[in-house]
Amino acid sequence: MRTVTAFREGDRTVVAIPARFTRAQEREWVRRMVTRLATQEQRRRPSDDELATRAAELSARYLGGKARPASVTWSSNQGRRWGSCTSIDGTIRISDRVRGMPAWVLDYVLMHELTHLLHAGHGPEFWATLAVYPRTERARGFLEGVAFAPQSASELDDEIPATDAPHDDAIESEELEDDVIEPDEPDGSVDR
Repeated sequence: MRTVTAFREGDRTVVAIPARFTRAQEREWVRRMVTRLATQEQRRRPSDDELATRAAELSARYLGGKARPASVTWSSNQGRRWGSCTSIDGTIRISDRVRGMPAWVLDYVLMHELTHLLHAGHGPEFWATLAVYPRTERARGFLEGVAFAPQSASELDDEIPATDAPHDDAIESEELEDDVIEPDEPDGSVDR
């Protein structure tokens, strides 16, 4: 193994490191990778305030700032919806199921709900306005796949064999040099 990898397995954090590491190198790389994993998770699971800030950024960038929600919050009672918008009071709720999905998918869901502040239904004007978001079709495909996955998995008669495939949310370090493992910069920043 020439890389260091970190991922979550339930409540545990797993950091895979080369066997040739010294104890000092092991401690340094575990600390570095746990920090990177936490940073990645924070970006993928924004707070309500961060969600509202992101919605404002998307409105400014793609909708000329015309969509101005009164609030944008996470919601645990969305049922099968990814999000909802009440245009009368300008509230947007995003399903907790979207938490942890790639940022461009969350951005699409936010854009969809922001567009409802400008167009109530799903008519041609709505779709034309939403089409300014460049990853609309890709995000819709992603969400369709997520919606289909639990249904299709329950229909399988045979158990799906486990694989040694890497975790989707795993992070890897850059390829390691054979002899040298550089510590973080003195200011504590992490290489990217």
